Amino acid sequence: MFSEKFNNFGYLLKFVYKNFVLSCYHFVMKTLKDYEKELSKCSKCGQCQVACPVYKLTKNDCTVSRGKFIMLHGVTQGELKLSKNINKYLDMCLKCGKCSDFCPAGIDALEIITCAKHEYMKTTIWGKFINFVQSKLVFSNIIKIGKLLFSHSVPLNKEIIHGKNDTRLSVMYFKGCVNQVLPDTDKYLKKIFEKSDIEIITPDFDCCGLPFLSEGNLERFEQSAKTNIANLNTSYDYLVTDCASCESTLLSYPKYFDCDIKQEKTLNWGDIIALKDLKFEFEKPIKVTFHKPCHLKNDSFFEKIIQNCTNVEYIKMDDYDQCCGFAGSFALKNRQLSKEISKNKALNIRNTDADYVITSCPACILGLKQGLFLTGNKKTKVLSLLEFLSFADRIY
Repeated sequence: MFSEKFNNFGYLLKFVYKNFVLSCYHFVMKTLKDYEKELSKCSKCGQCQVACPVYKLTKNDCTVSRGKFIMLHGVTQGELKLSKNINKYLDMCLKCGKCSDFCPAGIDALEIITCAKHEYMKTTIWGKFINFVQSKLVFSNIIKIGKLLFSHSVPLNKEIIHGKNDTRLSVMYFKGCVNQVLPDTDKYLKKIFEKSDIEIITPDFDCCGLPFLSEGNLERFEQSAKTNIANLNTSYDYLVTDCASCESTLLSYPKYFDCDIKQEKTLNWGDIIALKDLKFEFEKPIKVTFHKPCHLKNDSFFEKIIQNCTNVEYIKMDDYDQCCGFAGSFALKNRQLSKEISKNKALNIRNTDADYVITSCPACILGLKQGLFLTGNKKTKVLSLLEFLSFADRIY
């Protein structure tokens, strides 16, 4: 009886502490008017045209940052209204961030587009429906249903622990929504790190928030981010994810909240595998190529891993870091553009004659498969990095 009361009290303390931590992170929600100075900084130099995959296909200035900035500046001046037509062009964005990388004025185009989407969507019936679907209750139940339908492996729960405490690497694993529903990554990780000194911790994270940001649902983004930040308020060596988009979104939290997500401590599994210097032996010769997701901040791990793979030849494709064309809801709202970008990527893959194209983003896997299907490439298979490495005949 005493034990039961003590446990209940412990849960209460944990609940109170977690909500106290959540209240410490204040989210300042800007309006489009707040970005008026940023919009005025755009010199219309056209560097974003060089970087934007959508503009390269459409040659329409409204699909690139400077065109969007002109329209949105008109909105802040009262000369235009946030209309369905403007929103259509806001949605013609892959969220790859390349325009901001090339911008001489350093304008954060994605932040401005997100704010504009928020102001438009909150005034429409469709926007209110999207917000309802993305609400904590509905969204989490969709994930739960997906788990029931597709889960067939035992999830990780701090069970990969080997070696001595002083050599063990403590990894906080942010699984992401896709890996929650399709937890095969757990199986791959168990095989890859079977003989390694590593501890994998899997708290009850929420979605990283990128789907909410993309739709301008800033309230839901704030909710998910605060939950995740609270879960990170513990000791670990590295925060690790298998999704480049999740990694990028987690690293963006300090832009919105007063929190400390260290870039050098936020990695993907490829970084950890390279750090552990694991070796992979394949019995038969294999040719591979690599697609770098738009949101992957650093891909230097890949060539190091391949150097540690016996019987694996790496052929670097042209434009290996160009978008695959999927980009979440972009593929649903802009089907033809998505297909064309995917086909261009698939043609570069075909030129390598690779057996496998490897990537580190679940959404990119879908984009790459779309492109290979559209170009009739039945030879090359698309695999995540973890799945490919788990196929090795020997790992040490």
